[in-house]
Amino acid sequence: MSRRAPILAGVAVLVLAALAVFLLLLPKMRDVGEARAQLEEAESQEQALRNQLAALQEAREEAPRVRQAIARLDMQVPPTADLPGMIRLLAAAADRAAVDFFSVQPGTPAASEGGGFSTVPAQIQVTGGYFSLDEFLFRLETLPRAVKVTSLQIGPGGGTEGTEGATPTPSGLSMQLSVEFYTTDTSAGPGSVPGPSEGAAAAATAGATASAGG
Repeated sequence: MSRRAPILAGVAVLVLAALAVFLLLLPKMRDVGEARAQLEEAESQEQALRNQLAALQEAREEAPRVRQAIARLDMQVPPTADLPGMIRLLAAAADRAAVDFFSVQPGTPAASEGGGFSTVPAQIQVTGGYFSLDEFLFRLETLPRAVKVTSLQIGPGGGTEGTEGATPTPSGLSMQLSVEFYTTDTSAGPGSVPGPSEGAAAAATAGATASAGG
């Protein structure tokens, strides 16, 4: 009996140790594992927040340039057809190019196939010397408003010059252009959201023909 006592005591100690591990240590280990997982999740969220903060700071720094780009885009492709403004830009370009004659006839705005914008066609006629026509084309390309030349024809001018008794000869060159302007107004007509523009077309066309440099 005395020999079994140490063995039983050892077994009891082992059982108690196992129970202690099972009841005390294992829950603590689970708590530690959960805490570690929460810590990793918190670190991941912190990194995500840091990335968002960096993106917001970058966006704040880029905001002035973005606003300028949007303003340029609004000028190049305005929210309305604005035919009078379009004609004023063309007339100013003709005046600075010192052409002899300039006329423009806007067409009716039409929605694009994709429906994201409307196209405003126009026919332009310019008469003058070679350098004047070349200057007009340069100023047409650099207008604040976006414009696309779809066709261009150049021929002898309609005027004549010559000395007394001599046969008159053609003077200068005549250039006819078909161009397109654009607007984000997808209806660009009566009842459109930004405002009707078709009614302004007739009035604008009536005053479109102008003589520059007489």
